[in-house]
Amino acid sequence: MTADERLATLLASEPYWTARAMQEQGSRFYRHLGAALEAADAVNRRLIYQTWPDALWDFHTRGRRLEAQEAGAAGTDG
Repeated sequence: MTADERLATLLASEPYWTARAMQEQGSRFYRHLGAALEAADAVNRRLIYQTWPDALWDFHTRGRRLEAQEAGAAGTDG
């Protein structure tokens, strides 16, 4: 996947899971950046994604795994 495709994917995705992965699994810096991502409007989200593309892509994939795990756990609850 190219950098432009990754950016397009990030911009089209709900930032909740990426931000959550950052806040749960990141260093202090990334925990705070995750909080900023969650609070950011579209313009500032784009700026965050463009400034740290590799790290944000990594946290995006971690967030997708968290989402899948929660969906699986919710499916077994009842």
